[in-house]
Amino acid sequence: MGDISRTRCNGNATVPGECRRKSFWYEEEIEQDLRWCYALNGILHSGESQYQDIALLDTKPFGKALVIDGKLQSTEIDEFIYHECLVHPALLHHIKPETIFIMGGGEGSTAREILRHKTVERVVMCDIDEEVVDFCRSYLVANREAFFNSRLKLVINDARAELEKREEMFDVIIGDLADPIEDGPCYQLYTKSFYESILKPRLKEDGIFVTQAGPAGVFSHTEVFSCIYNTLRHVFKYVVPYSAHIPSYADTWGWIMASDSPFTLDSEELDSRIRQRINGENRYLDGKTFASASLLSKAVRKSLDKETQVYTEGTAKFIYGHGTCHKIRSGLLQEMN
Repeated sequence: MGDISRTRCNGNATVPGECRRKSFWYEEEIEQDLRWCYALNGILHSGESQYQDIALLDTKPFGKALVIDGKLQSTEIDEFIYHECLVHPALLHHIKPETIFIMGGGEGSTAREILRHKTVERVVMCDIDEEVVDFCRSYLVANREAFFNSRLKLVINDARAELEKREEMFDVIIGDLADPIEDGPCYQLYTKSFYESILKPRLKEDGIFVTQAGPAGVFSHTEVFSCIYNTLRHVFKYVVPYSAHIPSYADTWGWIMASDSPFTLDSEELDSRIRQRINGENRYLDGKTFASASLLSKAVRKSLDKETQVYTEGTAKFIYGHGTCHKIRSGLLQEMN
Protein backbone atom coordinates (compact mmCIF):
# COMPACT_ATOMS: atom_id res chain seq x y z
CA MET A 1 0.00 0.00 0.00
CA GLY A 2 1.29 3.44 -0.80
CA ASP A 3 0.37 6.79 0.65
CA ILE A 4 1.46 10.40 0.47
CA SER A 5 1.88 12.13 3.80
CA ARG A 6 2.95 15.53 5.06
CA THR A 7 5.04 15.88 8.19
CA ARG A 8 3.68 18.48 10.61
CA CYS A 9 5.42 19.90 13.67
CA ASN A 10 3.60 21.63 16.51
CA GLY A 11 6.70 22.55 18.46
CA ASN A 12 6.55 19.46 20.68
CA ALA A 13 8.73 17.13 18.64
CA THR A 14 10.05 14.20 20.63
CA VAL A 15 12.60 13.03 18.06
CA PRO A 16 15.67 15.27 17.58
CA GLY A 17 15.56 16.88 14.15
CA GLU A 18 11.96 15.80 13.50
CA CYS A 19 10.85 19.33 12.62
CA ARG A 20 13.64 19.59 10.06
CA ARG A 21 12.29 16.67 7.99
CA LYS A 22 11.02 17.47 4.53
CA SER A 23 7.31 18.09 4.30
CA PHE A 24 6.12 15.46 1.81
CA TRP A 25 6.79 11.73 1.84
CA TYR A 26 5.74 8.65 -0.09
CA GLU A 27 5.18 5.71 2.24
CA GLU A 28 4.86 2.05 1.32
CA GLU A 29 4.06 -0.76 3.72
CA ILE A 30 6.52 -3.56 2.91
CA GLU A 31 5.28 -5.93 5.59
CA GLN A 32 3.38 -5.71 8.83
CA ASP A 33 5.17 -3.31 11.18
CA LEU A 34 7.64 -2.22 8.46
CA ARG A 35 7.29 0.77 6.17
CA TRP A 36 9.66 2.39 3.67
CA CYS A 37 9.50 6.15 3.03
CA TYR A 38 10.85 8.50 0.38
CA ALA A 39 11.01 12.28 0.58
CA LEU A 40 9.29 13.86 -2.41
CA ASN A 41 10.02 16.86 -4.55
CA GLY A 42 6.58 16.52 -6.08
CA ILE A 43 3.97 14.41 -7.81
CA LEU A 44 4.50 14.55 -11.55
CA HIS A 45 1.37 12.71 -12.56
CA SER A 46 -1.36 10.51 -11.12
CA GLY A 47 -4.19 8.65 -12.76
CA GLU A 48 -6.32 5.53 -12.84
CA SER A 49 -6.78 2.92 -15.54
CA GLN A 50 -9.38 0.19 -15.89
CA TYR A 51 -7.06 -2.13 -13.98
CA GLN A 52 -4.70 -0.09 -11.81
CA ASP A 53 -3.88 3.18 -10.08
CA ILE A 54 -0.80 4.89 -11.54
CA ALA A 55 1.48 7.59 -10.16
CA LEU A 56 4.77 9.11 -11.22
CA LEU A 57 6.58 10.65 -8.27
CA ASP A 58 9.67 12.83 -8.14
CA THR A 59 11.55 11.44 -5.15
CA LYS A 60 14.58 13.05 -3.56
CA PRO A 61 16.73 9.89 -3.19
CA PHE A 62 15.82 7.97 -6.37
CA GLY A 63 14.53 10.48 -8.92
CA LYS A 64 11.37 9.64 -10.86
CA ALA A 65 9.51 6.67 -9.41
CA LEU A 66 6.72 4.70 -11.07
CA VAL A 67 4.09 3.47 -8.58
CA ILE A 68 1.25 1.13 -9.61
CA ASP A 69 -1.49 0.09 -7.19
CA GLY A 70 0.48 1.55 -4.33
CA LYS A 71 3.54 -0.63 -5.05
CA LEU A 72 6.82 0.83 -6.26
CA GLN A 73 7.71 -0.57 -9.70
CA SER A 74 10.96 1.19 -10.56
CA THR A 75 12.97 4.37 -10.11
CA GLU A 76 15.19 6.11 -12.63
CA ILE A 77 18.28 5.91 -10.39
CA ASP A 78 18.45 2.11 -10.05
CA GLU A 79 16.01 0.51 -12.51
CA PHE A 80 18.99 -0.55 -14.63
CA ILE A 81 19.91 -3.16 -11.99
CA TYR A 82 16.52 -4.86 -12.20
CA HIS A 83 16.20 -4.74 -15.97
CA GLU A 84 19.74 -5.80 -16.82
CA CYS A 85 19.35 -8.77 -14.47
CA LEU A 86 15.97 -9.69 -15.93
CA VAL A 87 16.96 -9.52 -19.59
CA HIS A 88 20.63 -10.19 -20.27
CA PRO A 89 21.35 -13.53 -18.55
CA ALA A 90 18.66 -15.35 -20.55
CA LEU A 91 19.51 -13.74 -23.88
CA LEU A 92 23.23 -14.29 -23.39
CA HIS A 93 22.81 -17.96 -22.47
CA HIS A 94 20.76 -18.56 -25.63
CA ILE A 95 22.86 -19.45 -28.65
CA LYS A 96 21.14 -16.90 -30.91
CA PRO A 97 18.07 -15.12 -29.50
CA GLU A 98 16.04 -13.70 -32.37
CA THR A 99 12.40 -13.75 -31.22
CA ILE A 100 11.40 -12.58 -27.73
CA PHE A 101 8.02 -12.42 -25.98
CA ILE A 102 7.56 -10.11 -22.98
CA MET A 103 4.72 -10.78 -20.57
CA GLY A 104 3.94 -7.37 -19.11
CA GLY A 105 6.77 -4.87 -19.35
CA GLY A 106 4.50 -1.89 -19.99
CA GLU A 107 7.01 0.70 -18.79
CA GLY A 108 9.29 -0.18 -21.73
CA SER A 109 12.56 -0.75 -19.85
CA THR A 110 12.64 -4.49 -20.58
CA ALA A 111 12.10 -3.87 -24.29
CA ARG A 112 14.85 -1.23 -24.20
CA GLU A 113 17.38 -3.73 -22.84
CA ILE A 114 16.32 -6.50 -25.25
CA LEU A 115 16.66 -4.21 -28.26
CA ARG A 116 20.31 -3.60 -27.39
CA HIS A 117 21.01 -7.19 -28.52
CA LYS A 118 22.22 -7.35 -32.12
CA THR A 119 20.75 -10.80 -32.80
CA VAL A 120 17.19 -9.81 -31.87
CA GLU A 121 14.86 -9.49 -34.86
CA ARG A 122 11.42 -9.36 -33.27
CA VAL A 123 10.09 -8.47 -29.82
CA VAL A 124 6.44 -8.92 -28.84
CA MET A 125 5.52 -6.96 -25.71
CA CYS A 126 2.13 -8.01 -24.35
CA ASP A 127 0.64 -5.88 -21.59
CA ILE A 128 -2.96 -5.94 -20.44
CA ASP A 129 -3.16 -2.25 -19.54
CA GLU A 130 -3.03 0.15 -22.48
CA GLU A 131 -3.29 3.20 -20.23
CA VAL A 132 -0.17 2.19 -18.29
CA VAL A 133 1.70 1.69 -21.57
CA ASP A 134 0.58 5.09 -22.87
CA PHE A 135 1.44 6.70 -19.55
CA CYS A 136 4.97 5.25 -19.57
CA ARG A 137 5.51 6.07 -23.22
CA SER A 138 4.62 9.69 -22.47
CA TYR A 139 6.46 10.20 -19.19
CA LEU A 140 9.44 7.81 -19.11
CA VAL A 141 11.74 9.57 -21.55
CA ALA A 142 14.55 7.00 -21.26
CA ASN A 143 12.36 4.35 -22.89
CA ARG A 144 10.72 6.44 -25.60
CA GLU A 145 13.11 5.28 -28.32
CA ALA A 146 12.36 1.63 -27.57
CA PHE A 147 8.63 2.14 -28.06
CA PHE A 148 9.25 3.40 -31.60
CA ASN A 149 11.77 0.72 -32.60
CA SER A 150 10.58 -1.16 -35.68
CA ARG A 151 11.50 -4.53 -34.12
CA LEU A 152 9.01 -4.01 -31.26
CA LYS A 153 5.41 -5.19 -31.67
CA LEU A 154 3.12 -3.92 -28.91
CA VAL A 155 0.06 -6.03 -28.11
CA ILE A 156 -2.60 -5.01 -25.60
CA ASN A 157 -3.97 -8.23 -24.19
CA ASP A 158 -3.79 -10.64 -21.29
CA ALA A 159 -0.49 -12.53 -21.70
CA ARG A 160 -2.14 -15.89 -21.01
CA ALA A 161 -4.78 -15.35 -23.70
CA GLU A 162 -2.19 -14.05 -26.16
CA LEU A 163 0.13 -17.04 -25.76
CA GLU A 164 -2.82 -19.44 -25.94
CA LYS A 165 -3.96 -18.15 -29.32
CA ARG A 166 -0.50 -17.72 -30.91
CA GLU A 167 1.12 -20.38 -33.07
CA GLU A 168 4.41 -18.49 -33.17
CA MET A 169 7.22 -19.84 -30.98
CA PHE A 170 9.93 -17.83 -29.27
CA ASP A 171 13.58 -18.19 -28.35
CA VAL A 172 13.09 -16.41 -25.02
CA ILE A 173 9.98 -15.57 -23.00
CA ILE A 174 10.37 -12.97 -20.25
CA GLY A 175 8.01 -12.52 -17.32
CA ASP A 176 8.12 -8.84 -16.38
CA LEU A 177 4.85 -9.04 -14.52
CA ALA A 178 3.54 -7.26 -11.48
CA ASP A 179 4.14 -9.08 -8.21
CA PRO A 180 1.58 -11.77 -7.34
CA ILE A 181 -0.76 -9.90 -5.02
CA GLU A 182 -4.08 -11.11 -3.70
CA ASP A 183 -6.93 -10.15 -6.06
CA GLY A 184 -4.31 -8.85 -8.51
CA PRO A 185 -4.40 -9.55 -12.26
CA CYS A 186 -1.12 -11.49 -12.53
CA TYR A 187 -0.86 -14.27 -9.98
CA GLN A 188 -2.32 -16.89 -12.36
CA LEU A 189 0.73 -16.32 -14.59
CA TYR A 190 2.98 -17.82 -11.91
CA THR A 191 1.17 -21.17 -11.71
CA LYS A 192 2.43 -24.61 -12.70
CA SER A 193 -0.50 -25.14 -15.07
CA PHE A 194 0.28 -21.93 -16.94
CA TYR A 195 3.98 -22.68 -17.22
CA GLU A 196 3.38 -26.28 -18.27
CA SER A 197 0.41 -26.02 -20.61
CA ILE A 198 0.64 -22.56 -22.13
CA LEU A 199 4.09 -20.98 -21.76
CA LYS A 200 6.46 -23.88 -22.32
CA PRO A 201 4.81 -25.02 -25.59
CA ARG A 202 5.49 -21.54 -27.01
CA LEU A 203 9.25 -21.91 -26.49
CA LYS A 204 11.41 -23.18 -29.33
CA GLU A 205 13.83 -26.03 -28.81
CA ASP A 206 16.59 -24.76 -26.49
CA GLY A 207 14.27 -21.88 -25.53
CA ILE A 208 14.68 -20.06 -22.22
CA PHE A 209 12.11 -18.63 -19.82
CA VAL A 210 13.02 -16.02 -17.22
CA THR A 211 10.80 -14.25 -14.72
CA GLN A 212 11.05 -11.75 -11.95
CA ALA A 213 10.21 -13.65 -8.80
CA GLY A 214 9.76 -11.15 -6.01
CA PRO A 215 11.83 -10.40 -2.90
CA ALA A 216 14.74 -12.79 -2.36
CA GLY A 217 16.25 -11.61 0.91
CA VAL A 218 17.21 -13.84 3.81
CA PHE A 219 13.79 -13.30 5.40
CA SER A 220 11.63 -12.19 2.47
CA HIS A 221 12.39 -14.98 -0.04
CA THR A 222 9.74 -17.25 1.46
CA GLU A 223 6.96 -14.88 0.33
CA VAL A 224 6.95 -16.13 -3.28
CA PHE A 225 10.54 -16.59 -4.53
CA SER A 226 11.08 -20.10 -3.15
CA CYS A 227 7.65 -21.27 -4.28
CA ILE A 228 8.09 -19.98 -7.84
CA TYR A 229 11.51 -21.63 -7.96
CA ASN A 230 10.09 -24.98 -6.87
CA THR A 231 7.21 -24.66 -9.33
CA LEU A 232 9.59 -24.13 -12.25
CA ARG A 233 11.62 -27.17 -11.12
CA HIS A 234 8.49 -29.24 -11.79
CA VAL A 235 8.24 -27.90 -15.36
CA PHE A 236 11.82 -27.45 -16.65
CA LYS A 237 14.93 -29.63 -16.39
CA TYR A 238 17.32 -26.79 -15.52
CA VAL A 239 16.42 -23.90 -13.21
CA VAL A 240 18.75 -21.13 -12.04
CA PRO A 241 17.70 -18.68 -9.30
CA TYR A 242 19.68 -15.47 -8.86
CA SER A 243 19.35 -12.19 -7.00
CA ALA A 244 20.63 -8.64 -6.57
CA HIS A 245 20.10 -5.81 -4.13
CA ILE A 246 17.81 -3.04 -5.42
CA PRO A 247 18.28 0.06 -3.22
CA SER A 248 14.86 1.57 -3.92
CA TYR A 249 13.14 -1.73 -3.05
CA ALA A 250 14.94 -1.84 0.32
CA ASP A 251 15.56 -5.53 -0.30
CA THR A 252 17.30 -8.15 -2.40
CA TRP A 253 15.27 -9.03 -5.50
CA GLY A 254 15.05 -12.37 -7.27
CA TRP A 255 14.82 -13.73 -10.81
CA ILE A 256 14.57 -17.31 -12.03
CA MET A 257 15.79 -18.64 -15.38
CA ALA A 258 14.58 -22.01 -16.70
CA SER A 259 15.10 -24.24 -19.73
CA ASP A 260 15.27 -27.85 -20.83
CA SER A 261 18.81 -27.15 -22.05
CA PRO A 262 21.64 -26.73 -19.53
CA PHE A 263 23.18 -23.37 -18.67
CA THR A 264 26.88 -23.94 -19.23
CA LEU A 265 28.50 -20.54 -19.82
CA ASP A 266 31.13 -19.35 -17.35
CA SER A 267 31.82 -15.69 -16.54
CA GLU A 268 34.46 -15.29 -19.26
CA GLU A 269 32.14 -16.70 -21.93
CA LEU A 270 29.35 -14.37 -20.77
CA ASP A 271 31.70 -11.39 -21.01
CA SER A 272 32.69 -12.45 -24.53
CA ARG A 273 29.05 -12.60 -25.61
CA ILE A 274 28.37 -9.24 -23.99
CA ARG A 275 31.14 -7.66 -26.08
CA GLN A 276 30.00 -9.35 -29.27
CA ARG A 277 26.23 -9.06 -28.98
CA ILE A 278 25.18 -6.03 -26.94
CA ASN A 279 25.23 -2.46 -28.16
CA GLY A 280 26.55 -0.07 -25.51
CA GLU A 281 27.91 -0.93 -22.10
CA ASN A 282 26.00 -2.52 -19.23
CA ARG A 283 26.03 -0.47 -16.07
CA TYR A 284 25.56 -3.43 -13.71
CA LEU A 285 25.76 -6.89 -15.22
CA ASP A 286 28.86 -8.71 -16.46
CA GLY A 287 30.05 -12.29 -16.21
CA LYS A 288 31.42 -12.07 -12.68
CA THR A 289 28.36 -10.18 -11.47
CA PHE A 290 26.04 -12.90 -12.77
CA ALA A 291 28.24 -15.61 -11.26
CA SER A 292 27.98 -13.82 -7.91
CA ALA A 293 24.22 -13.20 -8.29
CA SER A 294 23.56 -16.90 -8.83
CA LEU A 295 25.44 -17.84 -5.64
CA LEU A 296 22.68 -17.41 -3.09
CA SER A 297 23.31 -17.20 0.63
CA LYS A 298 23.41 -20.38 2.70
CA ALA A 299 20.08 -19.59 4.35
CA VAL A 300 18.28 -19.04 1.04
CA ARG A 301 19.89 -22.09 -0.62
CA LYS A 302 18.80 -24.36 2.22
CA SER A 303 15.30 -22.94 2.13
CA LEU A 304 14.98 -23.42 -1.65
CA ASP A 305 16.21 -27.01 -1.36
CA LYS A 306 13.52 -27.74 1.24
CA GLU A 307 10.67 -25.92 -0.53
CA THR A 308 7.79 -28.28 -1.36
CA GLN A 309 4.96 -25.94 -2.31
CA VAL A 310 4.00 -25.73 -5.97
CA TYR A 311 2.28 -22.55 -7.12
CA THR A 312 -1.29 -23.28 -8.22
CA GLU A 313 -4.41 -21.16 -8.31
CA GLY A 314 -5.65 -23.03 -5.26
CA THR A 315 -2.40 -22.74 -3.27
CA ALA A 316 -1.18 -19.33 -4.47
CA LYS A 317 1.18 -17.29 -2.30
CA PHE A 318 1.19 -13.52 -2.39
CA ILE A 319 3.44 -10.55 -1.76
CA TYR A 320 2.43 -8.72 1.41
CA GLY A 321 -0.35 -6.19 0.82
CA HIS A 322 -3.36 -6.24 -1.42
CA GLY A 323 -2.31 -3.64 -3.96
CA THR A 324 -4.78 -0.89 -3.22
CA CYS A 325 -3.38 2.60 -3.49
CA HIS A 326 -4.58 5.37 -1.21
CA LYS A 327 -5.82 8.10 -3.50
CA ILE A 328 -3.67 11.19 -3.72
CA ARG A 329 -5.76 14.04 -2.46
CA SER A 330 -6.31 16.69 -5.12
CA GLY A 331 -5.54 19.50 -2.70
CA LEU A 332 -2.20 17.94 -1.80
CA LEU A 333 -1.40 17.40 -5.47
CA GLN A 334 -2.10 21.05 -6.26
CA GLU A 335 -0.10 22.24 -3.24
CA MET A 336 2.91 20.13 -4.21
CA ASN A 337 2.81 21.21 -7.82
